[in-house]
Amino acid sequence: MAESPPYTITRTLERGIERITYTPEERRFETPILMQHGMWHAAWCWAGWQALFASWGWQTISISLPGHGGSPIQRSIRWCTLDYYLRFLRAEIEATQPAPVLMGHSMGGALIQWYLKDAGDNLPAYVLVAPWVSHNAFADGLPLFLKLDLPGVMQCFLTLDATPYIRTPERAARMLLGDDAILTPEAFQAQLGRESALVMIQHNFPYWQPVAAGTVRGPMLWLAGEKDAVISVEGLRKSAEYYGKDFVVIPGAAHNLMHQHSQGDTAKAIHDWLVAQGIG
Repeated sequence: MAESPPYTITRTLERGIERITYTPEERRFETPILMQHGMWHAAWCWAGWQALFASWGWQTISISLPGHGGSPIQRSIRWCTLDYYLRFLRAEIEATQPAPVLMGHSMGGALIQWYLKDAGDNLPAYVLVAPWVSHNAFADGLPLFLKLDLPGVMQCFLTLDATPYIRTPERAARMLLGDDAILTPEAFQAQLGRESALVMIQHNFPYWQPVAAGTVRGPMLWLAGEKDAVISVEGLRKSAEYYGKDFVVIPGAAHNLMHQHSQGDTAKAIHDWLVAQGIG
């Protein structure tokens, strides 16, 4: 008979937001980790890391934005924006006690930067997992998207719907999973959902400028995948330098760092970094 895992999993729906919480039987750290997904994803995408962090004694909470995963639609996905999503993320942060470490993947990393500008640097630490760059996301990512999928780019901007980028398992995997993923393209794409194109447009001048350099005092870790097809390593390196924060490249990894065969090593690197920052 298989042993039960050393943690419990609870799923709740509060204020229209799905929360998936992993609570270890022996909690070594009082500070929880709040995980924010990226485009097309939902709380499910963190399951592997949540299990690992729980085994190390962290409580983690992953959330699904409206219209993603188990969270019902509250506004047409096409008209969702980063500032709209930020309202829900900020409410979840304020409802999480004690104040959490904030972790975000891709668009979730952009939302961390928007949170810092909107609410200030008031959390114990920030972990940005293959996030959008600090300045002009189009200049960094659009050439890569054009090279990967010109028809998808055209459909996206004509319809303000970013779903064409993931219209087949092969395209979704090529863009996000790479060649060393723990998920098959079919299983991965089946879990993805619709997404707005406005969120990508909004993370650019004149709609977006980051906080002034040097004003974020809290610990911040930027993680890049060496083989990320949609976010450049150099763009993330420059972003980390702008904020004056720690930067790590994960060898051989694609955009979805938490779905690579190296996911365990990457999660352990985050864990070790948090401990080194004195997060308890």
